[in-house]
Amino acid sequence: MNAARNKVNEQISAKSSLLCVGLDSDPEKIPQVFHGMERPVLEFNRAVIRATREHAVAYKINTAFYEARGLEGMRDMQETLENLPCESLSIADAKRADIGNTSKKYAEAFFDHWGFDALTVAPYMGTDSLEPFFAYDQKLIFVLCLTSNPGSADFEEQQFQSGATLYETVLGKVLEWERNDNAGIVVGATKGGQLSDIRRVAPELFFLIPGVGAQGGSLHESAALGADANSQSALINVSRGIIYPEGSFDSLETFEDAVSMKAAMLHDEMQSVF
Repeated sequence: MNAARNKVNEQISAKSSLLCVGLDSDPEKIPQVFHGMERPVLEFNRAVIRATREHAVAYKINTAFYEARGLEGMRDMQETLENLPCESLSIADAKRADIGNTSKKYAEAFFDHWGFDALTVAPYMGTDSLEPFFAYDQKLIFVLCLTSNPGSADFEEQQFQSGATLYETVLGKVLEWERNDNAGIVVGATKGGQLSDIRRVAPELFFLIPGVGAQGGSLHESAALGADANSQSALINVSRGIIYPEGSFDSLETFEDAVSMKAAMLHDEMQSVF
């Protein structure tokens, strides 16, 4: 049995929640109350984690927001990872893949050094570029399939002469690459029209569904169509819609209350799935 998958599915069932909180933490967007602190981004992340841990089953760290800040950002990423609830799934949203020996080092970095439970990867260099990731059969590998951005039409939704789209071809390959239930795909919440078809074709895959909130995807539709027959094996990621609540905050407590309220509302919206 796959350790990462079992871990998060147990939390999904225990909390009746598919909520994944995206820690896309931008120093320019975090509330002013954090700016006087020695480590503003780290303290911001800690506050978000405290406010959401009752409702969330996973946390997705978008590595670009940390890599962009050099060594200080990488320290914040490391300590944020250490502050995540041990029962929650930790996802590195890094979208990596390269020739085999480079991918092997990426896999070692995120799984052996950092200790993440899951990683997002890009499929477009083919089988040999993803083999080093799938070799970690106790982790979850989320392959970009049909993403939520408008540019997905440029390549992912293009049809081959056979009539199959590129994303459908990727989906077929992911089903081949799977080892010990360690395969997943990224499907955007803005693609509700295709989501049910993808789940029908791939009933056993784990879905990571971004695009709810700021990008306009439907939470209810994503939960209803994305979860498997056991109401598991799907995560709905919300980043800006949770971590940047409207208003001004004069204390950590008022900020955490606002974040917690938003997480609770999203959690409540998911209840119809369970």
